[in-house]
Amino acid sequence: MILVTGGAGFIGSNFVLDWLAQTDEAVINLDILTYAGNRENLAALTGDERHIFVHGDIGDSTLVTSLLTKYQPRAILNFAAESHVDRSIHGPEDFIQTNIVGTFRLLEEVRAYWNNLQNDARRNFRFLHVSTDEVYGSLTKDEPAFTETNRYEPNSPYSASKAASDHLVRAYHHTYGLPVLTTNYSNNYGPFHFPEKLIPLMIVNALAGKSLPVYGDGQQIRDWLYVTDHCSAIRRVLEAGRIGEVYNIGGWNEKPNLDIVHTVCSLLDDLRTRADKKSYKEQITYVTDRPGHDRRYAIDASKIELELGWKPAETFDTGIRKTVQWYLENQDWVANVQSGNYREWVEKNYAGRAV
Repeated sequence: MILVTGGAGFIGSNFVLDWLAQTDEAVINLDILTYAGNRENLAALTGDERHIFVHGDIGDSTLVTSLLTKYQPRAILNFAAESHVDRSIHGPEDFIQTNIVGTFRLLEEVRAYWNNLQNDARRNFRFLHVSTDEVYGSLTKDEPAFTETNRYEPNSPYSASKAASDHLVRAYHHTYGLPVLTTNYSNNYGPFHFPEKLIPLMIVNALAGKSLPVYGDGQQIRDWLYVTDHCSAIRRVLEAGRIGEVYNIGGWNEKPNLDIVHTVCSLLDDLRTRADKKSYKEQITYVTDRPGHDRRYAIDASKIELELGWKPAETFDTGIRKTVQWYLENQDWVANVQSGNYREWVEKNYAGRAV
């Protein structure tokens, strides 16, 4: 079996669901269930004996050790992270604790576990660390896309904390020989995405008749990757990636944020027309940009394609239509995640930003 950390969050839950759809190999799912971790994401696995959910923290060394001892996983996939740039600006300490200290404590327990494995179990063990393209910093419009050899230049507390975790994983390989793999992925989108991020926020606000807040001029460029494509890439890296290597995972879909918002509005115009027959684009408002907002991310995913034969199955057009349709069909899930804490966060983040 495998151990997945952060497996109730957006990407982690999609990975667990995808993994158990592709294989019968069991999953131990360790998640602390912060605001972004949601057991409802995993409702389809209720009663499935292959899925063992454990409510807990990767920084809880005693708990992690007990899970490793009891279940003897052949691999650990670390999705657990605080991951929202805006939240890291308002409160960076949680990011330091989870992404740096938590990763360190997890690595320590995994190192001790791996050192006690024997023969094939030791040789075949892997620790796969899931990171982000934001560790590389920001690109100008004409610079080439990030490759695995780009130097780290993080610009937010979030990306700095993830960069630190990446360096720890690298150090544990080079110092202790721990068989690690690291992936750096571009912006994900798809089902179960918590509605503080761009695409789900636009969908949720549009349907509620609220403004669609666009930071600055909306020309910040991101590379967009459908979440199930990301899941298939991680499976492939775990299966055949070279120990100690980094693999960038991208969708080859560079688009400005404003284009994304326009696309979402057009799809909603088609799939859920406003009562007054007007376009959802009329709800777009421009708000003050966030501090230190990176202008452009772009992933060169050539290495994973050349070495491991992986490339995304979804185009942006197919992926975004699936995403919008999912939110339209899962309004109960949307309503359930919009708790009082969520509403307070949105009000705090966007208060006073309108321009």
